Amino acid sequence: MTSKETNFVSAVIYIHNVENQIAEFLSMLIFVMENNFEHSEIICVNDASDDESVQIIKSTSKNANSTSVSIINMSYFHGLESAMNAGVDLAIGDFVFEFDNSYCDFHQEKIMEVYKRALQGYDIVSASPNRKEKFNSEIFYKMFELFDSRSHKMSTESFRITSRRAINRINSLNRSIPYRKALYTNCGLKTDNIKYDIINTSSLQYDNKEKSYRLGLAVDSLILFTDVGYKFSIVMTIVMMLMSIFMVIYSIIIYATLNPISGWTTTILFISLVFLGLFGILTIVIKYLQLLVDLVFKRKYYNFESIEKLN
Repeated sequence: MTSKETNFVSAVIYIHNVENQIAEFLSMLIFVMENNFEHSEIICVNDASDDESVQIIKSTSKNANSTSVSIINMSYFHGLESAMNAGVDLAIGDFVFEFDNSYCDFHQEKIMEVYKRALQGYDIVSASPNRKEKFNSEIFYKMFELFDSRSHKMSTESFRITSRRAINRINSLNRSIPYRKALYTNCGLKTDNIKYDIINTSSLQYDNKEKSYRLGLAVDSLILFTDVGYKFSIVMTIVMMLMSIFMVIYSIIIYATLNPISGWTTTILFISLVFLGLFGILTIVIKYLQLLVDLVFKRKYYNFESIEKLN
């Protein structure tokens, strides 16, 4: 008989209206946990589901023997990141699996492959489908890489495993975690990504509430973790300042070469100079806001991967 892993492992699953797939997914996960680990737990985070997801989880969990199954019922719809934060905070495992959905397009053996990869010295190991990114996801990740030079290449992930050290590191960086993937890629610890061939070609479906949340999350993440908002604002400010300067020059030329209506030149000069000063002040304000964002959401003085004591 193959010996089981002695590490305590937690698995956190995000649940929101998944009555059609949660039974199969949870049964598979219970099987993997009980056949490979001496101690394990599964935490289902119910993010205000209004279908039969919770009842199905309760029924399916009766098949578990050595693995404990818990449900966190969120008070109202929080969205993926906040809900998963609640689950990870409750998890006590040495390693924590994070399943952002219960859609399974991978062989169950990939779960242990990711775990064993983590044992090789990687604090965060993710699994991604080996297929072309969806158009909107591809645009998002390209923008993220373009406007954040510190970020590693990101892609759509089906699940990941994080060590206790990684969780502690992330919690020390931010009180709240608005977008875990961005923090994971920039926390300074060793990360790896495993690609797998998909076994289920059907697409993952989201309801309107989740679609709206994910769109908002993408916009918020770009603003908080990259310089896209700052650079866009600076570019627009410079453009408007140049237009104001042009209007000053234009009004002077009109005054010198033509016979404008009385007061026209003075009014145009005044408006142009006011806007020039306004946009100059706006540039400074934007810089201060960017610094505040850096201090609040990117507050880290340095990162290190490991410490080796030689003697």
